[in-house]
Amino acid sequence: MDYKREKVDEMVLALLHLTTFKDESGSRAWKGQDWEVMNRLHEKGYIDNPKSKARSVEVTEKGRQMSEDLFRKYFAQV
Repeated sequence: MDYKREKVDEMVLALLHLTTFKDESGSRAWKGQDWEVMNRLHEKGYIDNPKSKARSVEVTEKGRQMSEDLFRKYFAQV
């Protein structure tokens, strides 16, 4: 199926906001999303390399802020 990858990336990044948590190394999110999308988010600098055995991925400061902004944009009640 053909789809708008940029839009899917935005939605996944917005949803990562729901599973983001802080630990001693910074912000992390559970990485139960499509691998292709996670790889694109990594290439864009929003998350650290998702190819690890960890169940979560480090979210960069840029990614944390964008994730929150996108979550508000798409899901906040006005």
